[in-house]
Amino acid sequence: LSGLDPAQPYFQGTPTEVRLDKSDADFVDIIHTDSAPTIPNLGFGITPAIGHIDFYPNGGKQMPGCGKNPVSQIVDLDGIWEGTRDFVACNHLRSYKYYSDSIIYPDGFLGYPCASYELFQSGKCFPCPEEGCPNMGHYADKFKDKIKNGFLKLYLNTGEARDFPLWRYKVTVTLSGRTKVKGYVNVALYGSGGNTKQYQITKGTLKPDNTYTAYIDAEVNVGKVTKVKFLWNNNWINPTFPKLGAATITVEVGQNR
Repeated sequence: LSGLDPAQPYFQGTPTEVRLDKSDADFVDIIHTDSAPTIPNLGFGITPAIGHIDFYPNGGKQMPGCGKNPVSQIVDLDGIWEGTRDFVACNHLRSYKYYSDSIIYPDGFLGYPCASYELFQSGKCFPCPEEGCPNMGHYADKFKDKIKNGFLKLYLNTGEARDFPLWRYKVTVTLSGRTKVKGYVNVALYGSGGNTKQYQITKGTLKPDNTYTAYIDAEVNVGKVTKVKFLWNNNWINPTFPKLGAATITVEVGQNR
């Protein structure tokens, strides 16, 4: 039984007979997309974990792409009707859009077990544990036999618009060079499944022999990594033409470590 942002008003804090609960089926998975308090935030979705596994994409309160201005939201790509509904309840309706995308992407929407969204964002809950991570949506039940007791809260990020799934990577860069410079470092991943755009790993002072780490949510599952593109820029013209390279670049995949 999949709960697509189950309702908060009149249901939150009520006995289990009244609302959706893990006792309602052999396996209950929940997607929380609008779990901010109803007052004053107008959140329509229930906040607490109530299933066997509970997914909180983007933290579960504010979904990317739902903060657009009213005009662009109403004149939506999917039509006026869809756009108007999104304007009224965009976060709430993301739950079924993620679910429908999950049918097409069996390897997408990996949920990472974590104590909070803030810890997930900082990379503390990366990579997946030994037993792996469940996939939010249609294929969540593949994880059914791996659940231990209690509630399992899972976090992930999604895109702003279709297609919604993102794949998380940890990228670590150790720089080489002679002198420290100011600027930024970008990395793009190339692989058997596709290529990513450039992602910023760090910006500010770049010191040779220092190691910089970033967690990137890529728009494509690159599969087996075949190449990494390294790019750095020092924001302004420097007459000494400083050189900077990457001594090593390490890419770690969340799913299989």
